[in-house]
Amino acid sequence: MKDTNKTKIKKRQQRAKRTRAKISGSAKRPRLSVFRSNKHVYAQLINDEKSVTLASASDLDLKSGSKKKLELAVAVGQLIAKKAAELKISSVIFDKGGYRYHGIIKALADGAREGGLKF
Repeated sequence: MKDTNKTKIKKRQQRAKRTRAKISGSAKRPRLSVFRSNKHVYAQLINDEKSVTLASASDLDLKSGSKKKLELAVAVGQLIAKKAAELKISSVIFDKGGYRYHGIIKALADGAREGGLKF
Protein backbone atom coordinates (compact mmCIF):
# COMPACT_ATOMS: atom_id res chain seq x y z
CA MET A 1 0.00 0.00 0.00
CA LYS A 2 1.57 3.26 -1.11
CA ASP A 3 1.29 6.59 0.68
CA THR A 4 0.04 9.44 -1.41
CA ASN A 5 1.92 12.73 -1.29
CA LYS A 6 -0.80 14.32 0.87
CA THR A 7 -0.55 11.49 3.38
CA LYS A 8 3.23 11.85 3.59
CA ILE A 9 2.93 15.58 4.19
CA LYS A 10 0.23 15.06 6.80
CA LYS A 11 2.33 12.48 8.66
CA ARG A 12 5.36 14.80 8.65
CA GLN A 13 3.22 17.64 9.99
CA GLN A 14 1.92 15.39 12.77
CA ARG A 15 5.48 14.43 13.74
CA ALA A 16 6.49 18.12 13.73
CA LYS A 17 3.49 19.08 15.87
CA ARG A 18 4.30 16.34 18.38
CA THR A 19 7.90 17.57 18.62
CA ARG A 20 6.92 21.23 18.97
CA ALA A 21 4.63 20.38 21.87
CA LYS A 22 7.75 19.31 23.79
CA ILE A 23 10.24 22.02 22.79
CA SER A 24 10.01 25.78 22.90
CA GLY A 25 12.42 28.55 21.98
CA SER A 26 13.19 31.60 24.08
CA ALA A 27 15.10 34.83 23.58
CA LYS A 28 18.30 33.35 25.05
CA ARG A 29 17.90 29.94 23.42
CA PRO A 30 15.69 30.16 20.31
CA ARG A 31 14.39 27.25 18.29
CA LEU A 32 16.29 26.51 15.06
CA SER A 33 13.49 25.33 12.78
CA VAL A 34 14.32 23.60 9.49
CA PHE A 35 12.11 23.21 6.43
CA ARG A 36 13.09 21.23 3.37
CA SER A 37 11.29 21.29 0.05
CA ASN A 38 12.20 19.31 -3.02
CA LYS A 39 14.32 22.17 -4.35
CA HIS A 40 15.38 24.28 -1.37
CA VAL A 41 16.23 24.24 2.33
CA TYR A 42 15.29 26.92 4.87
CA ALA A 43 16.24 27.63 8.50
CA GLN A 44 14.77 30.05 11.04
CA LEU A 45 15.61 31.12 14.56
CA ILE A 46 12.31 31.49 16.41
CA ASN A 47 11.47 32.96 19.82
CA ASP A 48 8.31 31.04 20.75
CA GLU A 49 7.61 33.18 23.82
CA LYS A 50 6.94 36.22 21.62
CA SER A 51 6.14 34.31 18.40
CA VAL A 52 8.87 36.19 16.54
CA THR A 53 11.34 35.05 13.91
CA LEU A 54 14.74 36.40 14.94
CA ALA A 55 16.69 35.40 11.81
CA SER A 56 16.25 33.28 8.72
CA ALA A 57 18.43 31.78 6.02
CA SER A 58 17.91 29.70 2.92
CA ASP A 59 19.82 28.47 -0.06
CA LEU A 60 18.06 31.20 -2.06
CA ASP A 61 20.16 33.73 -0.10
CA LEU A 62 23.34 32.12 -1.37
CA LYS A 63 24.84 32.44 -4.81
CA SER A 64 24.89 28.71 -5.33
CA GLY A 65 26.61 28.36 -8.69
CA SER A 66 26.72 24.62 -9.20
CA LYS A 67 26.83 23.37 -5.63
CA LYS A 68 25.07 20.17 -4.66
CA LYS A 69 22.16 20.13 -2.23
CA LEU A 70 24.25 18.82 0.67
CA GLU A 71 26.86 21.53 0.16
CA LEU A 72 24.09 24.15 0.06
CA ALA A 73 22.62 22.77 3.30
CA VAL A 74 26.00 23.11 5.05
CA ALA A 75 26.29 26.68 3.74
CA VAL A 76 22.77 27.52 5.01
CA GLY A 77 23.74 26.13 8.44
CA GLN A 78 26.84 28.31 8.49
CA LEU A 79 24.81 31.34 7.36
CA ILE A 80 22.22 30.93 10.12
CA ALA A 81 25.05 30.49 12.64
CA LYS A 82 26.62 33.73 11.43
CA LYS A 83 23.29 35.57 11.78
CA ALA A 84 22.86 34.08 15.27
CA ALA A 85 26.33 35.29 16.25
CA GLU A 86 25.37 38.81 15.14
CA LEU A 87 22.38 38.57 17.51
CA LYS A 88 24.71 37.27 20.27
CA ILE A 89 23.04 33.85 20.31
CA SER A 90 25.34 30.89 20.91
CA SER A 91 22.94 28.11 21.89
CA VAL A 92 19.75 26.92 20.17
CA ILE A 93 17.17 24.15 20.34
CA PHE A 94 17.20 22.14 17.11
CA ASP A 95 13.78 21.46 15.55
CA LYS A 96 14.12 19.10 12.60
CA GLY A 97 10.50 19.67 11.62
CA GLY A 98 9.34 16.06 11.44
CA TYR A 99 12.15 15.05 9.07
CA ARG A 100 14.58 12.23 9.74
CA TYR A 101 18.00 13.37 11.00
CA HIS A 102 20.09 12.42 7.97
CA GLY A 103 21.09 13.82 4.62
CA ILE A 104 20.23 17.49 4.13
CA ILE A 105 18.92 18.01 7.68
CA LYS A 106 22.09 16.53 9.18
CA ALA A 107 24.27 18.59 6.82
CA LEU A 108 22.50 21.79 7.86
CA ALA A 109 22.97 20.93 11.56
CA ASP A 110 26.65 20.17 11.00
CA GLY A 111 27.10 23.48 9.17
CA ALA A 112 25.45 25.34 12.04
CA ARG A 113 27.78 23.59 14.52
CA GLU A 114 30.79 24.53 12.37
CA GLY A 115 29.54 28.12 12.46
CA GLY A 116 29.61 28.09 16.26
CA LEU A 117 26.06 27.20 17.36
CA LYS A 118 25.58 24.75 20.20
CA PHE A 119 22.59 22.41 20.31
